[in-house]
Amino acid sequence: MIVNSVVLKRTFELHKADYEEAALRALNSGWYILGKELETFEKEFAEWAGVKHCVGLNSGTDALILAVRALGIGPGDEVIVPANAYIASVIGVTENGATPVFVDADEYMEIDADRIEEKITDRTKAVLPVHLFGQSSRMDKITEICRKHGLKLIEDCAQCHGSTFRGKLTGTFGDIGCFSFYPTKPLGAFGDAGAILTDNDELADRVRLLRNYGSRLKYRNEINGVNTRMDEIQAALLKVGLKYMAEGTAERKRQAALYQAELKNPKVIIPPVYAEVDHVYHLFPVLVDDREAFLAYLKENGISTQVHYPIPPYVAECYAEWGYQWEDFPYAARYARQEVSLPIYAGLPDEELRYVIDVINRY
Repeated sequence: MIVNSVVLKRTFELHKADYEEAALRALNSGWYILGKELETFEKEFAEWAGVKHCVGLNSGTDALILAVRALGIGPGDEVIVPANAYIASVIGVTENGATPVFVDADEYMEIDADRIEEKITDRTKAVLPVHLFGQSSRMDKITEICRKHGLKLIEDCAQCHGSTFRGKLTGTFGDIGCFSFYPTKPLGAFGDAGAILTDNDELADRVRLLRNYGSRLKYRNEINGVNTRMDEIQAALLKVGLKYMAEGTAERKRQAALYQAELKNPKVIIPPVYAEVDHVYHLFPVLVDDREAFLAYLKENGISTQVHYPIPPYVAECYAEWGYQWEDFPYAARYARQEVSLPIYAGLPDEELRYVIDVINRY
């Protein structure tokens, strides 16, 4: 049997007619940038989250860059970030000339909230937790730290659409929440797309200016801006995805429960989940000591997987001047060397899921 890590066409085919109608509606409108489709998606996504503002953007990375910029963070400033996340959260900081300050992960594979406070200096301006794999970070502790020290809170919600901490949605704890709608996400577009959420009127207005050349009216450029607008077709498709997002989340949770109940191989470790979190299982990570041997075994049995993330951002080649070593952040280094993401997505047949479980149990 062949099992791919993700098959986007299967997810599309679950609601094919709705997606096709939305795409054709946007095409037939004759208006493709900053139109009614984006306006209504922004309204619906903000209402879903229970916040005042959603601003649609070209990508989740742009959401992070503009969030940092809208908060006035720049050269000489520091932003606290996790050592084990994807590089996009770090790019959000460095693209604004600010300095990322890394905090190691905890045993739950999230930023270690108990280690944040020791990294705060008089240059620290914000904390940027990344809710990894579909699980919220420890937002009680993180919001308390930000309040205590007068720091801005930027949430990277690229993997956790719908995850909650003690019943409160990720993306609604801080000053601004940043979302990616990359096709594999819990709410995925059919190309690149992203957004920010905020209750702050001034922040929302500034991001709207920044995304459109610093302009409200054509040729009147109030501030230095960029071009990072979500197009109308992606907005139309995302409205369909939002309609069915809860359904997809329920399916991934069911698949995750099967993995948790039936994976019995002691060589394959399932990381724990915070008791206070509703995990939406964007991914299903496991840890294996000899990852290369494990991956080769799965490949021999027709199973494709992914690895998140094999090179932590603090040792990325593009940031070599920082001089970090792998073991500066032991948990992050361990996860980078041991993590494997098993197949999990809406549309994955149970036959394939159970085959993966059986193959892993025989490893």
